[in-house]
Amino acid sequence: MDAVRPVLRFFTDEQVAGIVGDAVQILERVGFFVENEEALKLLRAAGLTIQGSRVYATEAAIRKALATAPSRVVVYDREGKPALDLGSDNVHFDPGSAAIHFLDPKTRRHRQPVTLDLVHLAWVTQACAHVAGQSTGLVPTDVPEDLADRWRLYVALKNCKKPVITGTFRKDAFEVMKAMLAAVRGGEQALREKPLAIFDCCPTPPLKWSDLTCQALIDGARSGIPAEMVSMPMSGASSPVTLREVVLQHCAECLSGILIHQLAAPGAPIVYGGSPTGFDMRHGTTPMGAIETMMVDCGYAQVGKSLHLPTHAYMALSDAKSVDYQSGLESGGGALLAALAGINMVSGPGMLDFESCISLEKLVLDNEACGMALRLVRGIGHGSSGEAVDLVRQVVELGSFLGHPHTRKHFREELLIPGRVIDRGTYGDWEKVGFKDSAESAASEVESILAKGNPAPVPDNLGRELNGIIAAEARRLGAGKLPRI
Repeated sequence: MDAVRPVLRFFTDEQVAGIVGDAVQILERVGFFVENEEALKLLRAAGLTIQGSRVYATEAAIRKALATAPSRVVVYDREGKPALDLGSDNVHFDPGSAAIHFLDPKTRRHRQPVTLDLVHLAWVTQACAHVAGQSTGLVPTDVPEDLADRWRLYVALKNCKKPVITGTFRKDAFEVMKAMLAAVRGGEQALREKPLAIFDCCPTPPLKWSDLTCQALIDGARSGIPAEMVSMPMSGASSPVTLREVVLQHCAECLSGILIHQLAAPGAPIVYGGSPTGFDMRHGTTPMGAIETMMVDCGYAQVGKSLHLPTHAYMALSDAKSVDYQSGLESGGGALLAALAGINMVSGPGMLDFESCISLEKLVLDNEACGMALRLVRGIGHGSSGEAVDLVRQVVELGSFLGHPHTRKHFREELLIPGRVIDRGTYGDWEKVGFKDSAESAASEVESILAKGNPAPVPDNLGRELNGIIAAEARRLGAGKLPRI
């Protein structure tokens, strides 16, 4: 008999329907802002009322958009193999994006990231078995700002096979980034059939779509490249303070994005995601590791599932500034809750300091937390009662479980075997390796991974094509000499 999957729910079905109904009323009566002329043209052609930049949706238009949005999105790795199956209660993890600081492994202090850090992030991500996707998770400071979004994708594609969660910083970036993805896949039609990347699109709370994010929605839809909405209401700061209303505002923002996206290309893949937070009234910060933030994430995922959409959240990350107890508490708890909620794409492993810092040491530790979360939702299998009684009888007669064929057959699938950063040895074993704490063990593991070099180099012909695309874009932007990879 199949295992029972443990689940987490914060709302009844009736309460979810009430949230969606209220969100539709908000879009009908309050409306939402749109700064992009092409999006306004699409919305006007759909017969919606527009006053200046404020759009008033109708329930019929919203329901029509929801009816065309697919309930499942599959994203493939560099070799064309399925890697992310976003639908049902399938759970996948990727490092978050886009951090402006890097935790230096030697000083254990934050510093500005450079291209080599982005390369190393790709290598470590490739080595993390429980992290299914990579992200353009750092903003390198050794390339011109105008080129940064394209450069991040270029580095990721050359250094890791896993699919990429990325995004644009400028409107003119999408075509260049699509060209790189198409080069890897072997053409635009092949990319449409087997997408390699997901593009984040972030509305501005409350209920505003900027020129850039609207264009990202439209470009992604028309190219068949999945879009991932990252709605970010802040409890008590840019949304009502009560958690149910944070979920409500998140829903309204996502529904408005789905409307624009599906008008651009009905049936295009889109993910119901976000990064909402509580708001710390003492410090004026946005704690991603707060339990209330995690509750909102799981709650809005339940709403997204009720709309038959793939879901995403920023979880399994921490507000701590170093790899310490707090980072483990918040990241491990987030990974477990996200898995129990069945969130399809979970961004955050490796992240510290309110999404602003990436740590490679934390990433290899979080990989273990992700593995535990994935094992948890596999549940406990159920065999035949008669067989179990006979098994125990045999073991009692033999006097040992260790040598029994049943143990040898099942122990690897039943018991998660952690990596070297998890200490399950004796005190004497720990003493022999120098009393290393988890951060020190993770630093050693990162050093071992990096010492092996690029684990996923691209073929020479593809490398030359990617080099040509990024070099041409650098010349167009007057970027000058770029860092060597």
